Amino acid sequence: MHSHTLSRRLSRLAGFLCLLGACMSLPGLAQTPTAPAAAPVAAKALDNATCLTCHDGKKGKLEVPGAQGKPRALHSVAQDKFGESVHAKMDCVACHTDITDNAEKGNQHAKDTAQKLKKVDCAGCHATLWEQAQKDGSAKANPRLGVVAENIEAYKKSFHARPNSDDKTRPNASCDNCHDTHSFKVPAKGTPQYAEFRLGISKACGENCHSDQLETYAGSVHGKEALDKKNAKAAVCSDCHSAHAVSNSSGDPFKLAVTGKCGTCHEANYKTYKATYHGQINTLGYAYTAKCYNCHGSHDILKVKDPESKVSPENRMKTCRECHNGKKGVGEAPAGYASFEPHGHVHDFGRYPQIWIAWQIMVQLLVGTFGFFWLHTALWFYREYKERRKLDAQPRVRADALPANLQGKHVRRFSPIWRVAHLTFALSLMVLTLTGIPLFYPDAPWASALMTALGGPHIAGLIHRVSAVIFAGVFFWHLFYLAWTVGRDWKNFKLFGPNSLVPNLQDGRDMLGMFKWFFGKGPRPKFDRWTYWEKFDYWAPFWGVTIIGVSGLIMWLPNVFGAFLPGWIFNVAAIFHAEEAFLAVVFLFTVHFFNNHFRPDKFPLDVVMFTGTFSIEEFKHQHAVQYQRLVDSGELEKYLVDPPSAVKLTAAKILGFTLIVIGLTLLTLVGIGFFTGG
Repeated sequence: MHSHTLSRRLSRLAGFLCLLGACMSLPGLAQTPTAPAAAPVAAKALDNATCLTCHDGKKGKLEVPGAQGKPRALHSVAQDKFGESVHAKMDCVACHTDITDNAEKGNQHAKDTAQKLKKVDCAGCHATLWEQAQKDGSAKANPRLGVVAENIEAYKKSFHARPNSDDKTRPNASCDNCHDTHSFKVPAKGTPQYAEFRLGISKACGENCHSDQLETYAGSVHGKEALDKKNAKAAVCSDCHSAHAVSNSSGDPFKLAVTGKCGTCHEANYKTYKATYHGQINTLGYAYTAKCYNCHGSHDILKVKDPESKVSPENRMKTCRECHNGKKGVGEAPAGYASFEPHGHVHDFGRYPQIWIAWQIMVQLLVGTFGFFWLHTALWFYREYKERRKLDAQPRVRADALPANLQGKHVRRFSPIWRVAHLTFALSLMVLTLTGIPLFYPDAPWASALMTALGGPHIAGLIHRVSAVIFAGVFFWHLFYLAWTVGRDWKNFKLFGPNSLVPNLQDGRDMLGMFKWFFGKGPRPKFDRWTYWEKFDYWAPFWGVTIIGVSGLIMWLPNVFGAFLPGWIFNVAAIFHAEEAFLAVVFLFTVHFFNNHFRPDKFPLDVVMFTGTFSIEEFKHQHAVQYQRLVDSGELEKYLVDPPSAVKLTAAKILGFTLIVIGLTLLTLVGIGFFTGG
């Protein structure tokens, strides 16, 4: 049996070898290569129609089997809205770049077992597109790309772009949290579609993230207008918080910016707010004073007449005391605060009669004072300049015409105590001006920098008040000294005498004579010890210090005066203080400087107030009546002194020029503020 099996296997092997040999002997067969396998067919790129077979929003709720047999929702896309969106001409896979055709695996990108899809990088995509547009020269043809690029940069710096506190791997909000990228399109402004788009912003913010704020906003005056009345002009979230540059509402940048955003709608109220101390400090860039939302609320703003409003008469005091509560160095608000007019203005007599009257008084005073003295200055300059040219700069009084004992002598005009008082008065006034004008003109281009240089409002305010005390101290010292001097020699004092600064009839005649001389209708008047304009310079501070001092004291101590005075007193005090200060500064650095330094007879500087003396020639020319009176009475010798030394004269000139430069600099700042800042 075994032999038979073996023989059979051997015969089969022999047959196989014969067959192999026959095959090898076929012509050319051994040299013919095996045909290559057919190349695999490339997968077609996924088109939108393919994507929408699953993600079609018309199918209603879209679900697929998920892990452990649980249904998993698919993102649905409304085809009609997508077709009208800004992305309508784009393929889905242009954004969803990691999604490919995995038909052999059943398109596993949607399965729980598949690799997690990458989050679409909207910002990166748009940034790349804008860079490419700039490179290939198509930027002008696609301006919207530039706008989006700017929005992206704003977003990167925003509060939304910061890592979420609960999940550091994602931002607080990304593009798709606010924008439905499959239907996003900003309609043209002015169209009904744009109005609808605006009205949807608050819901988008509230329903996606800020539900509590939306609920509060819905009950506010803004929310009722937008959500209930469909008023597209009503404020929505982006009007206050911006669209892309959203910042932390607790930070100073937001606090400073949001008040200005209120002003884009409430222009009149914003303007009046800026005229208050709160508004001035805010405009200068400091966030610690009350802003719109501090008084009116933020998301819960109600009409003033609403009993629940924070600024209704019933709640106003409570609102004031949220800040003025006796803490952090701020006294508790007294009763007078409730009647303060934060939006009171000078153009409405019916609502704010006291404010209107105060403004009218100051306007008339300003117009009258500047109108008269600037005319007086212009005419004086013209007439004196013409006379000086005729004289060809010859001496007004020939020294050789004077008696020998008078030649080379000086006349004592001001004692040291008066010169020190004048210098202290001038310096304190300049410091008061320097520290006060940033508040008066907070919008001026120099205001913020100046306030920073002064150390901020708190330091500037301290310097201002110290200077005010010095200023007032010199004034009251003068009154005391005057009373003591007059009382010491009461019997010889003449109220309207030549040495008195009390105006008299001769001053009126001198002023009339000056105007005749201005127009070439008479000779130049001759003056005694004090001219009429010097008397005005003397008496003006009595009015000025009283007005500025009293109003400043009221604003300095609001809790004291607010306890027994109505709130509108502070409005009136602010007007009197600011306008009288403006009058003083502009008058002193224009009219006063001209009378004493800039008129042709004295230009460029008169140092008599710094040396205390002037030459006998100058004395005879400027005060001819006094000169002759002293000569006739034999008293001139008592006033004669030697000229100041060269050192003293040089020091006087340096001091004088320094004060003039400071004064003109301050005047320039005031001028810039007046014409550019309000």
